[in-house]
Amino acid sequence: MTVKILYIEDNDQNFYLVNYILAAKGYAVERAHDGKEGLDLATKGRPDLILLDIQLPVMDGYETARGLRKIPGVDATPIVALTSYAMAGDREKALAAGCNGYIEKPINPKTFTEQIEQYIPRVNAMGDGG
Repeated sequence: MTVKILYIEDNDQNFYLVNYILAAKGYAVERAHDGKEGLDLATKGRPDLILLDIQLPVMDGYETARGLRKIPGVDATPIVALTSYAMAGDREKALAAGCNGYIEKPINPKTFTEQIEQYIPRVNAMGDGG
């Protein structure tokens, strides 16, 4: 079964890179351009993993993460903040808002898949690494 990943990201170049890397590994990536669209797509699509930018229009990533945690059926979905916010305390703010993990941009294309696979329940259970 294909792992579904929702990537909430307003920057086209960031989305393109992540989608390119993950699609090459067989993941299905859906995009939301802002937090509100992300909440809607998560509710409809029930992704296996959510990648979340923090600097978003409409609702920032912290507010979006808190909103995702209130959606039945999505509330336990792993959320990984994927952000250029790398100041002291930003990781803690993301985790406090409901994120399970935090990856700083720019991502490393060679290690990115392994970084996110630790948050995908089926990959962990199967132990196949994707």
